[in-house]
Amino acid sequence: MKKLWFIWSLFVSVLYSQEQRPDTLRPVTEKDSLKSGFFFFENDSIPRSSIELEPVIIFQPLKFESYNDKRRYYILRRKTIKVYPYAKLAAERLTELNVRLDAIESNADRRRYTRIIQRYIEEEFSAELKKLTRTEGQILVKLIYRQTGSTAFDLVKNLRSGWRAFWYNTTASMFDISLKETYEPDAVHEDYLIEDILQRAFAGDQLEAQPSALNFDYSALTNKWTVNELRQN
Repeated sequence: MKKLWFIWSLFVSVLYSQEQRPDTLRPVTEKDSLKSGFFFFENDSIPRSSIELEPVIIFQPLKFESYNDKRRYYILRRKTIKVYPYAKLAAERLTELNVRLDAIESNADRRRYTRIIQRYIEEEFSAELKKLTRTEGQILVKLIYRQTGSTAFDLVKNLRSGWRAFWYNTTASMFDISLKETYEPDAVHEDYLIEDILQRAFAGDQLEAQPSALNFDYSALTNKWTVNELRQN
């Protein structure tokens, strides 16, 4: 009997001692906030609760009413892809010019620096731009407006003089090119096609994307022009 009592006492003592230890019969569940949906990324020491994904554009299949429409689209595509890098570079040069001009206090120094940039741009682009066709030149003028928010005429006017801009525009008009042309993909169907070409080229890494100075939504434009085409049919 004494042996049974001793064994029972020992058993109870063991149970009691085990209850006092949180790592045995009654485990304590500790909440670890880092285990509940947090992510670590390379070169980033801050845990994040979500993963930010790049926006994805789902393009509508290309549809053409006729062979001529298809042919015109692909001609426009070839010309747009050819001249877009010039418009992108022009926007970059203009941004650099404005940043540096803001840091120059003297008007004389500002004019001197502007003339240097003008000569540099002319020497850099003139040979290549002379090879453009009339339609390529007009697309370039539109894309310059897309990238800078200013017409080519106004850019020339601001960098040079109004009189020089007038002659630039007059000379361009002889080749049926207007330096005052804007870019309106919401109102002009050809401009929307140009935007469609650009967006597809950006998505396919065929062209390096540069934010437009204009405020428009490509998806909304696509919906608008798709609805207009359905109504016409």
